[in-house]
Amino acid sequence: MPKSSFITMPKLFVLYLFFFLSLSGCGVAQSDPDNEQNSKSPKEEIVKSTLDSANYKSRMVAMANGDSSGKWKFGEQYPKAGAILPFHRVIAYYGNLYSTRMGILGELPQKQMFARLKEEVKAWEKADPTTPVMPALHYIVTTAQGSPGSTGKYRLRMPNAEIDKVMAMAEEINAIVFLDIQVGLSNLKEEIPVIEKYLKHPRVHLGIDPEFSMKGGQKPGTVIGSFDAADINYAAAYLADLVKKYDLPPKILVLHRFTQGMVKDYKQIKIIPEVQYVLDMDGWGSPARKINTYKLFAHREPIQFTGFKLFYKNDLKEEPHRLLTIKELLALKPIPLYIQYQ
Repeated sequence: MPKSSFITMPKLFVLYLFFFLSLSGCGVAQSDPDNEQNSKSPKEEIVKSTLDSANYKSRMVAMANGDSSGKWKFGEQYPKAGAILPFHRVIAYYGNLYSTRMGILGELPQKQMFARLKEEVKAWEKADPTTPVMPALHYIVTTAQGSPGSTGKYRLRMPNAEIDKVMAMAEEINAIVFLDIQVGLSNLKEEIPVIEKYLKHPRVHLGIDPEFSMKGGQKPGTVIGSFDAADINYAAAYLADLVKKYDLPPKILVLHRFTQGMVKDYKQIKIIPEVQYVLDMDGWGSPARKINTYKLFAHREPIQFTGFKLFYKNDLKEEPHRLLTIKELLALKPIPLYIQYQ
């Protein structure tokens, strides 16, 4: 499901060429009578005592949407208090401010972009009034490149001044922020600490894109890359440490996927109360093809929550030349709680 395009952008007055290819409630403290007789660790008891566990359980059941596979029984794995999911649905606009071709965030002037995002939020609120909607800006903060650059790592980090712009935009509309990393020939251990000052903010969450993780040393875009469980667990543990150190609400970790090989050893991914995983179905194409991809790579190998990406332009290229409707997305098993527009 390619979405490739060549785009140029300035970085410190130097033009770089982007090579971008892709197939692509918490509540009041409550006890839980059903579990009081069970022996739980002090840590588990603290989490439960500060989370509306009954509400959490019921929303997790609703998210499964009648799925009978048993794959989506995450209701007993309580998050730290303040968790966004499953109490809200996140509607995110994705892109990069340097480019008009990497997504709706960056394509439109700010005022127009805000207006369109507001329309999407209202549409989702109307379609599913039981799930409050939280707007988000999903910003590609480290971009894979078609040239090695001075580091030889085929990746370009955005300057803090650009990240600050996104932070200010999010504050203006009371949105959360996702900072997305395409490592190229680098790795998460090198790239995540660079943005720690932002990840410490309660508003900021993380996205990681295995498509551009070139473990074989290839140039980004020539093959589809991958992350394994060790990579993903590292990212989650890094976020968890920040959550515990600064007493933050749980962080959301978005993991993009549209092929089998992009995520390896998924059963070894550790579910922890400080981090909420979203496996985001990231491919583009016709409604039927996208739903099939979701079934193959989101439903078949569950992690925790799911997301779904909609492409305003690329999804129109194949017959019947339309986006999936909200009604169709709400019929999926499980129901995605993170919706990304590009």
